[in-house]
Amino acid sequence: MSSPTESADADSTGGSKPITLPLKPGPARFFVLLAVFICASCGMVYELALVALGSYLLGDTIVQASIVLSVMVFAMGIGSLATKRLTEFAAVAFALIEAALGIIGGLSVILLYLAFAFADIYTVAMVALAFVIGALIGAEIPLLMELVQRIRAQKASSAVADLFAADYVGGLVGGLAFPFILLPIFGLPRGALAVGITNAVVGILIVLWLFRTEIRTRTQVILAGLLVLIVGGLTVVWVFTDDIEMTTRQRLYRDPIVYSQRTDYQEIVLTESQKTGDTRLYLNGDLQFASADEYRYHESLVHPLMDGPKRNVLVLGGGDGLAVREILKYPDVESVTLVDLDPRVLELAKTSDHFTDFNEDSLDDPRVKTIAADAFTWLREAEHTAYDAVIADLPDPDDVATSKLYSIEFYGLIKQVMSPEARLVVQAGSPYFAPESYWGIGEAVAEAGLATTPYHVDVPSFGDWGYFLADASEGSGAEEQGPNVTIPRDAPEGLKFATAEVLASSTTFAPDRDRASVGDVEASTLLHPRVLDQERGAWVGY
Repeated sequence: MSSPTESADADSTGGSKPITLPLKPGPARFFVLLAVFICASCGMVYELALVALGSYLLGDTIVQASIVLSVMVFAMGIGSLATKRLTEFAAVAFALIEAALGIIGGLSVILLYLAFAFADIYTVAMVALAFVIGALIGAEIPLLMELVQRIRAQKASSAVADLFAADYVGGLVGGLAFPFILLPIFGLPRGALAVGITNAVVGILIVLWLFRTEIRTRTQVILAGLLVLIVGGLTVVWVFTDDIEMTTRQRLYRDPIVYSQRTDYQEIVLTESQKTGDTRLYLNGDLQFASADEYRYHESLVHPLMDGPKRNVLVLGGGDGLAVREILKYPDVESVTLVDLDPRVLELAKTSDHFTDFNEDSLDDPRVKTIAADAFTWLREAEHTAYDAVIADLPDPDDVATSKLYSIEFYGLIKQVMSPEARLVVQAGSPYFAPESYWGIGEAVAEAGLATTPYHVDVPSFGDWGYFLADASEGSGAEEQGPNVTIPRDAPEGLKFATAEVLASSTTFAPDRDRASVGDVEASTLLHPRVLDQERGAWVGY
């Protein structure tokens, strides 16, 4: 008959039976908790990898993070419940779960990339992977609790505290290792593979070493063979990752890829048509220019702005140097400051024939100063002189990072660096395919205290494309008409598109796409990035 104390201990530990170990209980518990720590780090990396890939491919990091994290947390609860009947075989079950996590988590990035490129089922695949990985992560803790109790019985509250401490600290380390170690060293696909291999090795080896007395010899051989297969298989995928990525990436683009690189900021892809020679630049999958018709875009962007003061010009974005090419056609331009986020784009624009053949070596002109920086941060923090002309040639606002560049606050910062007679031009997307976003951007410029004039032109590779020309003269604001959209008297000869007649018609909008057609559209701010919702409703059906 057991004593009251013995009965209490049995109740608090769930009745787990002690086992024979190759180490004393103290060191054995340490190694189990170390395994918890490593596996938790791996789980955090899987979560962040899914979020990162979604933001790369689809933009809108907030939506991607919300879907992945909410699905995974829900699945963790399901996984915890599902393992209640596996505690009798806790060691083997834990090894198999870590093997599954190693395979699925390690391949998750590549599988999702393939789903995006070949099957167009990215969101469904992402939710499915997030659920499976979450369920497997959730299954870990109950099994580890059982194993810890078998090593040395203790109060449930104490065991939970130890496990969760190791789990949470592991999550912290994994969360920090992902952006600062794994991505810079391995990249996203190989980073996930490295973590998958680590996950499987730690999970299976801890069982084969510490809990081998609980496992039949045949099962030990099976687990060891499974580990060899997992490590070997993921290693093979590692070797062919570049080929897989290139083949998959090519599927996303019409023409052959001649250059690709993922930088700290974005994925850069250059394609070139074998038939026409048309060169195209894509950043994170979004077209930035097509050499066949980029002159239409850049002539329309630059030359109406230059019908005014232009001694000192500021270009925000436009790292390809094509807008600067047009600016430098005016001999009275004394300086051009170009601020672009990615130093690699600036480097390519100066050195690669795929850029210099079109930008005419504009960034090597002694009048041009290039700065690799975030435009918003640079405007806030740097010491600035007054600029006579400002160009905001920035990526479309389809994620949180770029939405701030279309906010009232951003245009307010621009206004502060404009001279009294200065002008601003903003590329604002398509008034046809994204009318709410286009007119919402105009509202943001106006609410920053600038008088705006909307205009649009046809750029075949983009479609109907729009801009806002603005100035900060006295009386400017939402109710005031902005500057005239016209060609300067000193415009260079030989322009292929932006004639006085073309620009005169560019300020006319059809009734189905004019300002009144979108109703009460609101401007975007830092706290209310409405332009994101406006962009989500764009391009539907096209």
